Amino acid sequence: MASFWLASLLSALSLGAFHVSAFDNSRSDNLAVYWGQNSYGATHSDTANWQKTLSTYCQDDSIDAFPVAFLNVFFGPGGVPSIDLANICSTTNDPLFPGTNMPDCSFLASDIQFCQSKGKIVTISLGGATGAASFTSDDQASAFGDTIWNTFLGGTSSVRPFGSAVLDGIDLDIEGGGTAHFAAFVNRIRTLASGASKQYYVTAAPQCPFPDAYMSTVLNAVGFDAVYVQFYNNYCEVSNAGNANDWDFESWDNWAKTQAINKNVKIYIGAPASSTAAGSGYVDASTLANIALETRSQYSSFGGVMLWDASQAYANNRFDAAVKNAIRQGGVTSTSSQPVTVPTSSRSSTVSTTSTPSTTSHTSTSTPTTTATSGNCAGVSAWVANVAYNGGDTVIYNGHLWTAKWWSYGDVPGGAAGDWTDSGACTSFAAVKPTAHSAAMSASVASIPTTPVA
Repeated sequence: MASFWLASLLSALSLGAFHVSAFDNSRSDNLAVYWGQNSYGATHSDTANWQKTLSTYCQDDSIDAFPVAFLNVFFGPGGVPSIDLANICSTTNDPLFPGTNMPDCSFLASDIQFCQSKGKIVTISLGGATGAASFTSDDQASAFGDTIWNTFLGGTSSVRPFGSAVLDGIDLDIEGGGTAHFAAFVNRIRTLASGASKQYYVTAAPQCPFPDAYMSTVLNAVGFDAVYVQFYNNYCEVSNAGNANDWDFESWDNWAKTQAINKNVKIYIGAPASSTAAGSGYVDASTLANIALETRSQYSSFGGVMLWDASQAYANNRFDAAVKNAIRQGGVTSTSSQPVTVPTSSRSSTVSTTSTPSTTSHTSTSTPTTTATSGNCAGVSAWVANVAYNGGDTVIYNGHLWTAKWWSYGDVPGGAAGDWTDSGACTSFAAVKPTAHSAAMSASVASIPTTPVA
């Protein structure tokens, strides 16, 4: 009898141990953390703390949502978009799909599926600091919705950068170009997902000055499930939360309740995960948690915290875990928004090599490249593999400031091509910003020939 009781108890414990709660957008203690840009690697040369593969960050229940950053080129060769995932997968060291500039990152399929099996969502983030793509018409935007659906979500295509993995949605981090016709893009995604069996989410990452200069039009035109407001690199950043003249979460809460299409949209406090993750706005984990808890007590739209990014959070004494543990609560705390659902598809995955590090970061309003002197890398963007640079452009790479000698694309600073001049090690960092050429980036990239994969 005792043996039977013990066996039953162990069986129950075992079942409980393997029970995984699915992501719940209605909660007010979610933690979303961007992954893909190796922000730590842009400002530190110690490779031990550089960004790891996605599954590393899914080992515990600290992080609930992973926007994968970034799809920063909308229309590349063959009309196919391109992604850059820094030291994990990029156009420089990984195979490309034939006739495109899309790297084959299908070795990440198992990582994505592992995270999803742990109840987390993984979405693709479009834009970023160097992304400057835009649409010329509703028809073009709607057709791009089909492209994203078939490339990353529930559709099928010969170009599936994450192989058999089906992502859980899209995130719009539009910090350049324009957002005209973006509503048609989101509506097409919603239409394709309508009535399907897999939950699908649409999020956005505007900057905190309200209304956001780039995102306000699309935010008011279509329904979003969550908005990861970047409360950093601006006067309204979390470090100014005690100043009622600067801290404007109330404006975003009011928007959520009075203007948003989805009145159940969740507003997140976006914050840097380290002092080197943004130019300004960083506060320690305890301070951020207290701001979040106070905000939650005042505004029912509060959905949780967003951090930039995973590499910085892990290197900063597990900043993510500290924040999550502080805001964690039991039970569902508000009415649920209604995410669209999508069917899953199946494709085989193959393993690829990893690539050299590059990063992009959330930024404040776009400005031309800052000409920095040795030791001061304030205002300079990190090098990105699938961005074309002009002579004189400056970037941060591996903790150093580099200046382009001439037009350069895909050539690593310090590499054999000799495209870059090492202007010295950075001793200070601030907000990484888009370069002056970013507005024309898509057109430049589209004209670059690619080598088909054998």
